[in-house]
Amino acid sequence: MPELPDLQVFSHNLNTLLKEKKLEKIAVPVAKKLNVPVATLKKKLEGQAVKKVYRDGKELHIQFGKDDVLALHLMMHGNLYRYEDKNANKHTILEMEFNDGTGIALTDWQGQATPTLNPDPSEAPDALADDVDFARLKLLLQKKAAIKNLMLDQKVIRGIGNAYADEILWDAGISPFSISQKIPDTKIKALAKSIRKVLTDAEKQIRKADPDRITGERRDFLVIHNAKKKQSPTGGEILIKVTGGRKTYYTEEQEMFE
Repeated sequence: MPELPDLQVFSHNLNTLLKEKKLEKIAVPVAKKLNVPVATLKKKLEGQAVKKVYRDGKELHIQFGKDDVLALHLMMHGNLYRYEDKNANKHTILEMEFNDGTGIALTDWQGQATPTLNPDPSEAPDALADDVDFARLKLLLQKKAAIKNLMLDQKVIRGIGNAYADEILWDAGISPFSISQKIPDTKIKALAKSIRKVLTDAEKQIRKADPDRITGERRDFLVIHNAKKKQSPTGGEILIKVTGGRKTYYTEEQEMFE
């Protein structure tokens, strides 16, 4: 599943590919997740030029000239493909054809990738928002939940997924099983720094390795959430705990607060 750093790269590349192009045709072969009738989507978007493409939380947002927004959530197995003339990709959820003869297809063999027209704004801050600082995190963490669970809750903070939650918490030196409201101020400050550092550094790594990417995920550089690694950069044994089918990678170097 692509996470925030992947989506940052996708949005940059899609913005380069699509900005100022006019959407000639949009089709939704699998419309079960679409929030409006296909006819409404077509009426709203066809004929409009792309204003910009950007990431919002775990979604890619395509903003059109009249400020209508098409949000794409890739879910677990969604992929985006650029094509010319005709879309030959299997398991297509949505396809967009532009006035230069190129197109973008959203696919998902599970059928779960979700297009949304003009999504409602969220009150939860994006993980890379400027106000996700010590003060904001201290307020968000005043709960009895485990810190990792809280970080993954998109109603609390948007954009962080399973792998990067592990990376961030290791970087901050906080056990993923710590009770959020028990974490001291010094560690909350460390967490605020680690969120931005880990996510922006990962984006740079992905851009360097695959600058034109608009689909998939790249994680070979991760230092903790990485099945090929047995030790952290500082020598701690990497442990794995499975809860509800989700793996948490961590070390005993991380401090527990409970």
